Amino acid sequence: MRQNYLFIVLCSLVLLVNCKGGDDSVNPEDSKTLPTGTIEGKVFAKNGTKPIGGATVFTIDSKNQVYHTYSNADGSFSLTAPEGNTTLHIQTGNGLNFRTEIPITVKKDETTNVPTKDSKLNQIAKIAYVEGSYDEIEAIITNLGYTATEISYQDLKNFNTISQYDIIFLNCGSRNLAQTGTSSPGNDLSVFSNLSTFITNGGSIYSSDWAAAYLVGGNQNAQSCGIAGGFLDFTKICFNINGNASMYNNCTVSNTAMASALGFSTLDIQYDMSLWQKIQYYDPLFWEVLVQKDNEPLMIRTNKYVDKTAPKTTVGTSLNNNHMTICHHTANGNTVTITINQNAWNAHQAHGDYMGSCSGTTSSGNIYYTTFHNHASGNIGKAGPILEYVILNL
Repeated sequence: MRQNYLFIVLCSLVLLVNCKGGDDSVNPEDSKTLPTGTIEGKVFAKNGTKPIGGATVFTIDSKNQVYHTYSNADGSFSLTAPEGNTTLHIQTGNGLNFRTEIPITVKKDETTNVPTKDSKLNQIAKIAYVEGSYDEIEAIITNLGYTATEISYQDLKNFNTISQYDIIFLNCGSRNLAQTGTSSPGNDLSVFSNLSTFITNGGSIYSSDWAAAYLVGGNQNAQSCGIAGGFLDFTKICFNINGNASMYNNCTVSNTAMASALGFSTLDIQYDMSLWQKIQYYDPLFWEVLVQKDNEPLMIRTNKYVDKTAPKTTVGTSLNNNHMTICHHTANGNTVTITINQNAWNAHQAHGDYMGSCSGTTSSGNIYYTTFHNHASGNIGKAGPILEYVILNL
């Protein structure tokens, strides 16, 4: 009887080990029965010259197990995957805005190299920007090989117009150009309301320097804490225009994923004009600090914003109708955010995966705010790669 009992226990343990699947790497038990090969390549932006670090590279086998890795700062990657015909997925951010899918054949114990022409990151998102006086983020978007449509300040007052986009860039000084003719943000309630609804329903925004007024209220900028009118209240964030023209030395990229993707964690940032918008207060439970100087936040983001009064509506390009973002649980206990075809959801759900980003608690889009930006006239140094990273991860 004791021998039978030990045999049953041993069989149970073997079954438990084999149920782990094939995420991340192939363990010794799997390697005896699961032939694998290696996929290698380099991820580039659409321009074919800018390497992209921090991209998620993965394949999914017939049992909906995910094998994944991340591209290095020079864009290179090496992925172990099961033998056979499969699809190689390359994504940044949550995969909804930028992604590429490549049919590939993995050969046992061999390395398959992905041609550069195939590993360029495609733009899925529809991107809009509002022209600014001091920031030209659209120039960086174009240099990467992607496209963005200019919309006006007045367009922000029409939700049907902005809802067709996935990402909206609000350049510093764009409210200058709007010439609203008012010092009161009350006349812009439609803009604040539309941006609030846009984000709540999955759209993402980038706001730089004086464009803080889009978040908390103000005319050309948010002159001080206490102005009312934006969609973010002052328990979340407030600003003051008291920044001096100066060089900020030894700033830190405090987000480890960003630093790894960029290949550097410190930089000097030039503020070429005075009266730039400083962050006076922020809620650390709501915002994540991405770049800072000592304890001063210089770039922050959140995906926790929800307007419970906002209507539920469709935002973004129809190309994502058949795709969804999920948090996938790997065999080693980690998680990875990927975008998959909706037809595969039931199988992933059966594995314990859930809808949405692994880092988010809502289905809302991202809000990025940065005190520094693309200078309209001059070199921005190592701040440039940070802004490129932001574009691809919104």
